[in-house]
Amino acid sequence: MSLTERQVRIVRSAREWVAEYGEAPSLRELAEAAGLSSPSSAHYQVMRMRERGVVVETRGRRSGRCPNCGH
Repeated sequence: MSLTERQVRIVRSAREWVAEYGEAPSLRELAEAAGLSSPSSAHYQVMRMRERGVVVETRGRRSGRCPNCGH
């Protein structure tokens, strides 16, 4: 499985963020760190990577759902 250049930048930026701050970045922070135009661009790329089995953790609003089962 190969990632696009943009996706590689996102993964690298997320790892660097965690190393520096000790927590996952928000989508806004990830977009800025990876040089993307908007948080929605980061969200789109993160979702495409998750569909392919590449997990990029992000910090966001709490959904109130169980993080394990989704209920």
